[in-house]
Amino acid sequence: MYSSDTQIRVRYAETDQMGYVYHGNYAAYFEVCRTEAFRQLGISYKALEADGVGMPVGEIRTRFRRPARYDDLLTVRLLLKQPAEGSRVLFEYEIYNETQELLTEGHTLMVFVSMATGRPVPIPQAIAAKLAPYFTDEETAGPLTPPKAPVDAPAPAAFLKK
Repeated sequence: MYSSDTQIRVRYAETDQMGYVYHGNYAAYFEVCRTEAFRQLGISYKALEADGVGMPVGEIRTRFRRPARYDDLLTVRLLLKQPAEGSRVLFEYEIYNETQELLTEGHTLMVFVSMATGRPVPIPQAIAAKLAPYFTDEETAGPLTPPKAPVDAPAPAAFLKK
């Protein structure tokens, strides 16, 4: 398993009228964390695209447990619990505030595609080689599966202003 943390300070423009981070911004937070994790691994999105390979989002899920607010210092944790399979890689995320409360969970299923055709392509060997050391033989044997949808809902009181 691979894990990487990125810190993001919530800007005023990222909040809504209620003072919460607007839900659409979480996809951008996930992307910042994913890009930084790849950079830490020595993988460059820019180089990947120069080689004619893109990584569009095939699926995104976000679960809000508690709101993030203006000026919160968030830790966005990326988890690669499963190795990439075929043309897909599943990134899972957890977002914590400064007191280490879990605020948000989510995942993105990314697909490697040819930028010329838009069709899926196998994960580039250079990327597979950089990710391989983080997984055991048992982890590489199973199919890539997104996490199941949670059945418990956050308590409404979690979203009341403090």
